[in-house]
This record gives sequence, C-alpha cells and structure tokens, in this order.
Amino acid sequence: MPSVLISGANRGLGLEFARQYAADGWRVFAACRDPAKAVKLADLAKGTEGKVTLHRLNVLDFDTIDALAKELSGETIDVLLNNAGIMENAAAMPFGKIDYARWEQVFKTNTLAPAKMTQSFVPQLERSGRKLVVTLSSGLGSMTDNTDGKRLKPGGLYLYRTSKAAMNMTMRNLSFGLRPKGIAAVVISPGHVRTDMGGPTAALGIEESISSVRKVLDGLTIADTGKFFFYDGREYPW
Repeated sequence: MPSVLISGANRGLGLEFARQYAADGWRVFAACRDPAKAVKLADLAKGTEGKVTLHRLNVLDFDTIDALAKELSGETIDVLLNNAGIMENAAAMPFGKIDYARWEQVFKTNTLAPAKMTQSFVPQLERSGRKLVVTLSSGLGSMTDNTDGKRLKPGGLYLYRTSKAAMNMTMRNLSFGLRPKGIAAVVISPGHVRTDMGGPTAALGIEESISSVRKVLDGLTIADTGKFFFYDGREYPW
C-alpha cells in the first residue's frame, strides 16, 4: 500500500489531497496544527480502518516536526507532500507598510519548513518504493512571471512571492543532495484554485486542481528531480 504524508491536511488543498489519496486506497498520514479541531479530516478518517490517521504538526514549530519524525520513525513514506503554506494580505501590506515579523513567519512557513520536513523524513523516504518529495509552489514565486503581466500581475505580495521563490531554490538545491539516495524532489503549482487562499473567483476548482497535480506526480521519475511543474504537467518558468 503506497503512503503519503501531507502537511496542512485539515483544509483546502491539503484536505483534498488527503481525500483523493484515501479514496485510492493510500495510507495517509494527515498532519495539521490541531487534530482535535480538524473535524472534516476526522470525518474523512472514519471508516478507513486506520488507513487515514491524524497527526499533530505545526510547521512553524520545528520541535513538532522532530516529534512527528520520531513518531513515524518505523513507517515508510512514498510521497512527502509539503502543502502547508501561508500568505499576507497584500492590500494591507504594500511596500512602505511591510510587517517584517509577519515576513519572517511567512518565510519560515513557506521556505524553511519544507526544507526541515524533507531533512527529517529522509529515512522514511529512503526505504519506500516511490521516494518522492513534493512541495507546493506558485506562479507568484516565478521570476519570469513577475515581469510584464502576461500571466500574472507583477509586483506586490512581497512576503509570499519571496518565500516561494526562495523555496523553489531550496528544493532545487536539495534535489542534488537527495538524488544519490534515489529521492526525487520537485515543486509544483496547483494553479489558481478556489480556496480560502485563492479566493472565490479563482479559475480552478479544488478537485480538478488536485486530481491534475496527482496525475503529474504519478508520472515522475528520478529524471524529473529538481524541476518546477504546473498542475497540467508543463514545466513552469523559474
């Protein structure tokens, strides 16, 4: 039975990943800040005969990452899915009014935490058949797309854009260190999705986005390590 560890699994994209993987019979380690309050996730776990389990994880608190790695030390993880992420209210934080404490929080969540998660779960990944690290990125982290506005409006979102761009480079770097272990590391944009973060006017429904992302992931091999993908399988410009 293949297995996946998902951070931020209690809502939005993470919850949909958990739902789809569970429906396909995967072993799902669903991690979130407060499992006791993750009602939808708990409902999903019911009736799965233990195939979906809830685990405490606050990616801002690296001690909880270490604790989860210890808790799952005897497990095999085929796919590590770094999904947890946050962004700022751009309208409330233009240049000149940036909250630097918030910037540190966004950067730690979106950039440092995926690196820490990857480092902590290498043993579980190494003994799997799939050996895949996936970190959710965004076109907003693309240098190319922050130019002329052909695809995305340039400028703004300083906190989110910089954290995702740095995360892209981090995972690209990690791909070289992980390749000798047979572990592939990729980043992928799920597109603009109708979630709390993406907003109600986003182009993609959540089910469509995640099913598309999963199709891309299913086809990846070690030859794809270090790449940046769009949800439809195209390589995204850095």
